[in-house]
Amino acid sequence: MIIKMVKSLINCQCNSRFHFRNTEANLPESQEFLSGTEDKKMTRFTDFEGKTSFGMSVFNLGNAIMGSGILGLAYAMANTGVILFLVLLTVVAVLSSYSIHLLLKSSGIVGIRAYEQLGYRAFGTPGKMAAGIAITLQNIGAMSSYLYIVKYEFPLVIQAFLKVDNEWYLNGNYLVIIVSVAVILPLALMKQLGYLGYTSGFSLSCMVFFLVSVIYKKFNIPCPFTDFNVNDTAIRLNVSAMDPGGEENPACIPKMVNLNSQTAYTIPILAFAFVCHPEVLPIYTELRNATKKKMQHVANISIAVMYVMYFLAALFGYLTFYGNVEAELLHTYSRVNPYDTLILCVRVAVLTAVTLTVPIVLFPVRRAIQQMMFPNKTFYWPRHIAIALILLTFINLLVIFAPNILNIFGIIGATSAPCLIFIFPAVFYIRIVPKEEEPLRSVPKILAACFAGIGFLFMIMSLSFIIIDWTSGNSKASSGH
Repeated sequence: MIIKMVKSLINCQCNSRFHFRNTEANLPESQEFLSGTEDKKMTRFTDFEGKTSFGMSVFNLGNAIMGSGILGLAYAMANTGVILFLVLLTVVAVLSSYSIHLLLKSSGIVGIRAYEQLGYRAFGTPGKMAAGIAITLQNIGAMSSYLYIVKYEFPLVIQAFLKVDNEWYLNGNYLVIIVSVAVILPLALMKQLGYLGYTSGFSLSCMVFFLVSVIYKKFNIPCPFTDFNVNDTAIRLNVSAMDPGGEENPACIPKMVNLNSQTAYTIPILAFAFVCHPEVLPIYTELRNATKKKMQHVANISIAVMYVMYFLAALFGYLTFYGNVEAELLHTYSRVNPYDTLILCVRVAVLTAVTLTVPIVLFPVRRAIQQMMFPNKTFYWPRHIAIALILLTFINLLVIFAPNILNIFGIIGATSAPCLIFIFPAVFYIRIVPKEEEPLRSVPKILAACFAGIGFLFMIMSLSFIIIDWTSGNSKASSGH
């Protein structure tokens, strides 16, 4: 009788493991590592496991990549030039794909699909804390940038609709608080992230509409443009891209390479735009018939699509305003005509997209805090609600008192982005992959070590340039728009 019970238990465990991941040869090691707590953690942090199609996974990861960083890329191109920007964008995209490869390889070795738990497996509690803190900083920066757009763009939308001035509801700080309480908080309080999946498609479609509009406006705004003024009709009629002598205006000639003090912001902005690594492993878990190769294809396609969208948005935004483009592209269009119907619709679309994205980005932060502070606790509604309230309160304070959007993109991109893209995937890979499979002096681990070194150099270089830029007094970051 006892023998039959043992056989039945073994068969049950084998069937369960095969159902979870029939291609993971190392899953028993994962079961041993997690010491019987895996079931609780999977229930707490993983939604709709193994049910997402390939196409929807591409869609979800693309939505994780796409963010408000696209609004700053035209400014980045203006301060690097078209060719240098394209080179930098290509390099960052390729490196992002390689870092996802390192994450997936490490995940396959130990059967873990949580960034914080990979850190724990590699370096113990310090590794888990480092990964959790980096994810928290990165996603707080993302949410801050989204609400920063609400702060600056929502008043313009209301003003254009109602044709009013100097009303209390045109104060961006008030609007940020109202949107956070009325829209973001209720969505952030949902128990499962899967319930917010329906907003992903709508958010991306809004950003596609933004891109199409930027391309269209390139051919409808003269160069050089003049600031909107209802009493300045004569000047507006005389605007021309040609000098009086018939030569093309120098202000309307794109620069292929351009280096100045603001170039220091370019790499952090690009790095911030491509960060999707905290979401890679959850999407990998939810992918139907998941394999490392299949998930790598998901990542490559998502990065390629975003790469094209980023370049087109930057190129046509830059070719519209050239050296006059601002750090937040939509704010530049208001200088031409704040009541333009198409731009007004674009503002509404972008506001909708970024507002609905904030709750999605908040979930990984709450999970990281849960992993760091309450690793063995089951789901508890008061704690779930309290973390969301504290996070939203802190982010609102950050947005209200931050000098401008470049501070958010520059500092967050120069610190947490290199960790999540370069350093952590590389060092986790070196520590997790067994020496018997790949010795320390093997080519893959040497490349991973170089990859981590690039991350450290990038972090030091970017922070140094930004600090020098601030202290010199020439930074646009020190003045508002």
